[in-house]
This record gives sequence, structure tokens and C-alpha cells, in this order.
Amino acid sequence: MSVSTRVDLALLGIRGRPPVSRTAGAGPSDDGHLMIDGRPAAIPLNPQSPFVFDGDKVLLDGEDSGLDVRVIDRPKFYDLRTLDGVSYEKIARLHGRNVLATTVVQTCIRYAEDQRCRFCSIEESLRSGATTAVKRPAELAEVAEAAVRLDGVEHMVMTTGTSAGTDRGARHLARCVKAVKAAVPGLPIQVQCEPPADLTVLTELREAGADAVGIHVESLDDDVRRRWMPGKATVPLSQYRDAWREAVRVFGRNQVSTYLLVGLGEDPDELIAGAGELIEMGVYPFVVPFRPHPGTLAVDVDGAGPPDSAIVEKVSREVANALQLARMAGADQKAGCAACGACGVLQSVGG
Repeated sequence: MSVSTRVDLALLGIRGRPPVSRTAGAGPSDDGHLMIDGRPAAIPLNPQSPFVFDGDKVLLDGEDSGLDVRVIDRPKFYDLRTLDGVSYEKIARLHGRNVLATTVVQTCIRYAEDQRCRFCSIEESLRSGATTAVKRPAELAEVAEAAVRLDGVEHMVMTTGTSAGTDRGARHLARCVKAVKAAVPGLPIQVQCEPPADLTVLTELREAGADAVGIHVESLDDDVRRRWMPGKATVPLSQYRDAWREAVRVFGRNQVSTYLLVGLGEDPDELIAGAGELIEMGVYPFVVPFRPHPGTLAVDVDGAGPPDSAIVEKVSREVANALQLARMAGADQKAGCAACGACGVLQSVGG
């Protein structure tokens, strides 16, 4: 598969719904999950796309696209329930081929319209009844054990909506990690949160058993941050840099990552330069195209569309080159979004 085709899939998406898919949530969503050319791919579900998933292969304008496609089966753990009757699927979801993902707190102090990240729909899945507001550590341990045993899950991602506490929700993440590690000691876990005001919390996460951490800034341009994520923009970039440096000290080089979204209006060359600075710090810049999906202010209010494919390919290639020179690869992360790589094209170009 050519890189340009993979970029087109990432931007244009597919019609049809694979067995593993999700809608709404904290990150890229309205996705169908497939294996394409041997790599996991989270492809937007788009009823207007020229690409069609027919249940077995991907067609382009009615003809076999020639892509090497493997369907990911619906996981067996989805059929189970807790003693309280809650579906395991509401507690954690399969992402890609082998990643268990959960949002441990499905609410965010920044979800008011004048504060909300315009690409985020973290509370919409809660309102629809697709998930629960707070995941308890024991529940997550129960689900993780089943997902590993029944479906071969190999690593886990725990993210959280931002809380009002100075830890930004990290201490609940630590409790959840500790419980899961007690049940499945060999399961690598990535945690994701805003920069905590007290950076010693990062050590608490590591001591609880977290193997990697994502501290996601989405953009390094303050004008873009104020426009797209006004609440998070009140946290200065200097605080992110302090948190990244401490996280690298605690977790190690290339076990810290941050999302950088292509298509928010940031100058591509400045985005590439910023990614280079992150790499020098030992932070993996997970470059992902912005994906418009219903339920977000970007779509429902702004009418935003996907970025230009040429820009996505350019940024991905140049960041991948910088990663190669630094001998950093997403696949070398112990757990998490960069380790999976399904939401972007970095791994397809050597990142």
C-alpha cells in the first residue's frame, strides 16, 4: 500500500462498519478498526467516503482496492458483565488488534462550551449510555484479566477527563493501574493525563506500575491552542515542557508521548520543528491527522473538515525521518497510542 493511499484512508475513511468500532469519546473516534498491510488501522467511519468496507475487503469506487485487509473479530470479553450487571464493553474497549482502552473518568472540568476542546466528545458517549462515568479499579482489573485471557490483549491505555484536583486525575489513574497490575502483572499500561501541578504524581504513576505516559498537548502554537482548546490553553506550554522532562526522567526516553494534531491551522514547518524539539527531549510526537466527527464543536458548530492530504504526508514523513535519526520508534514504546499507531500514518513511513 502506498503512503498516499494510507493517508487517504486516514482522512476520507470508509463506508461500512467493521466488527470492532467505536463512536464518540475522548480521542479520535467514529472509527472502524482493521489490520491493513499487517498494521492496525483506525479508519474514520464516513458515509461519503469513496472507500467501502464490504465485510471482507476495502473497495475503491466499487473495485477491489488491492489493500491487504484483515478483519479484527469482535472481542469475546464484550459478552461478559460484572457482578453488578455492567457490560464489560462499557468499562473498556478493544482498540486496534490488541489494545485495551478505557477512560477512567468520563467527565472533564473543561467540557463547558467556552472551555471545551473543539475536537473532543468525551462526555457524549456517557450521555448516550455507551459507558460509565467512573471506572472502579476492581472493575478494570476484572475486565483486563478477561481481555488478556480471552482475546490476547497485549497492552492497555488508561486516559481520563481532567479533574479539578492538582493531580488532574492522575491519582485515580494510579489506583486503577495498581489494581490491573495485581490481576495481570505482565500487561504493559500507558496512562494519559494533563500535566499535574505536582510533578511527583508522575513518580506515583510509575510506582503504581504504569509503563508509559502520554501528556497530550495537541498543538505547540499558542494561537491554535486558544482557538481549539481554550481550557487546556490556560496551562502554559512551559508547564507541559516541565512535565515532559520529568516524565522522561521517571519513565525513560521514548516512553513519553504527546499527540500533535495536523489540521488545526498550525504552520506545518513549525509543527515539524516543534516535533523535533520533543524528540530531542526524548518525547515521542505522535502526529495524527485531525478527524472531524459528529458530537464535537468542530463539526457541529464550526463545520470543520479534514486536513489536506499532502500536508499530512509531508509532516508524517519529516517527523518519521527525525525519529529514525534519533532511533526512536513508536513500536518501541511499551504501551499506548504510539505503540499501536493505528490513528496515524507515522509507522507506515518508518516512525
